[in-house]
Amino acid sequence: MSGYCQAAPGHPFHGPYHDTEYGFPVTDESALFERLVLEINQAGLSWLTILKKRDGFRRAYARFDVDAVSEFGEADRQRLLADADIIRNRLKVDAAIANARTIRDLRESHGGFSAWLQAHHPLEKPDWVKLFRKTFRFTGGEITGEFLMSTGYLPGAHAEGCPVQQRILAAKPPWAQARGQRCTSP
Repeated sequence: MSGYCQAAPGHPFHGPYHDTEYGFPVTDESALFERLVLEINQAGLSWLTILKKRDGFRRAYARFDVDAVSEFGEADRQRLLADADIIRNRLKVDAAIANARTIRDLRESHGGFSAWLQAHHPLEKPDWVKLFRKTFRFTGGEITGEFLMSTGYLPGAHAEGCPVQQRILAAKPPWAQARGQRCTSP
């Protein structure tokens, strides 16, 4: 994704995301859920559209509180479908609610979303895609790959020469730990 590393710096939306979030390891359940919802909603749209609507998503989805969203019913679904501050797509709204319920259930089976990811790591992208398709809704290859890159489970978020890459490596993302990486990217 070296093009992103060249285009993002200095951009009011892409810049902060590129410099402080994209590719850094994430373990917080709400942050992981947020990334999953945002990646699902990006399908067919630009990432800039999603970043511009991010505050709207946070309001609409209870700041990505998994317990709150897992309890959303039909009135909440209709509210989300009418909310111009988010992407009003029935399949994406339904996926967010269903995936919150799945993440809640992962607490019982694995201790949480982060623990579930760790339990399956390391996997190659095709295996991750199969696992995500089996576990979550609306998660194809692109969505799964971007989610995993953005949260530190797959390499490739930054170009080797990107200054952010060294900070990511210092944060010890799971992909680098699994490959015994120290100071180089794939």
